[in-house]
Order: sequence, then structure tokens, then C-alpha cells
Amino acid sequence: MFSFTEGITYEKYRAPSAQFRTRKHTSEHAIVFGLIQIRQFRLQRRDAAAAELVRSFHDPLFAQSLRLIAALPNDAKAEQLRAGGTGMEDAALYIGVRFETIGLLVFRGVMPLSLVDHLVGPRAVSLWSRLRDWSRLVREEEGREHFLEWFQWLAEQLDKIGRHAHPPAFVKYCDWSPPRE
Repeated sequence: MFSFTEGITYEKYRAPSAQFRTRKHTSEHAIVFGLIQIRQFRLQRRDAAAAELVRSFHDPLFAQSLRLIAALPNDAKAEQLRAGGTGMEDAALYIGVRFETIGLLVFRGVMPLSLVDHLVGPRAVSLWSRLRDWSRLVREEEGREHFLEWFQWLAEQLDKIGRHAHPPAFVKYCDWSPPRE
């Protein structure tokens, strides 16, 4: 007759075997290593997004669009923007789509809001104030309530941070020295 308890003693099951402990430690090390790798991947992704953001602002078309939109007054009316012709609306769309992408990347956690704030925060808020009424009008005319939604969201988040309340970097960090290599 077969017995389930045959050959089982307290001594045999009192403590995990050395082999089990070794496997357990190996598994724990693998988990820690995996978590470190995930963190490194996220940092690399963030750094790559930051580098791409900086590169994207070196585009001549972006610079031209920026000059056109920056010439508008803060809180510009849609009519003021449209008075500049199709070139002005093309510039508004180009700027809007660029910041739309940045807003979505911030929301998804690919790019930290603090990084965007340091690179273009006040400029983004200023540009949105110039495009806000035009964006509202396009939403109404074309029935596209999501038009430039992430640009609006980004500008509102940056405005909440209120970087304009902080001194500029050249003042705030005047005593800064580079880290040792």
C-alpha cells in the first residue's frame, strides 16, 4: 500500500534546502537586476526624448514660424492671426503641432514636465496665449474639439508651475559649477 506520509520527516522539511536558498537568492538578484534595467531604459528614453526636443527647435521652419507667431500680441484674437494670411495660419499650425507632440510626451511620462519647463516653458505659455483664440475658432468651425488639445494641456500645466515666478537661470544658478568628471 502507498502512503503519502511515508518517508517524510520533520527534519527533511524543517528548513529550505541549500539548493532552494540558492535558487531563491538567484531569483531575487534577477528581479533586482531587471528593475535596474527597466529604470535605465526609462532614463535613456527620457534622455533621447530631450535630445530630440532640442534638435527639433533647430529646424529653420520652426524658427520662421516662431518669429511669425511671436510677433502677435499676447491673447491675440483669431482675426489678428488670420489677417496675416495663410502663411501665418501655417506657422500657427506648425507651432501648434510641435507643442501638441511635446504635451502628449509629457502626459505619457516619456518627457518630464520639469525638463520641458526649463527648455521652453515660458515660451510655450506665451505661444499658447497667442494661439488660444485661433485654436478655439478652428475647433468651432471644423467641429474638432480635440484640435491642439495637448498643446493647451501643456501650456496650462506649465502655467500652473509658474516658472515666471522664479528668477532666470543665470541669476538662480550664478554660483553653479560643473560636476567632477
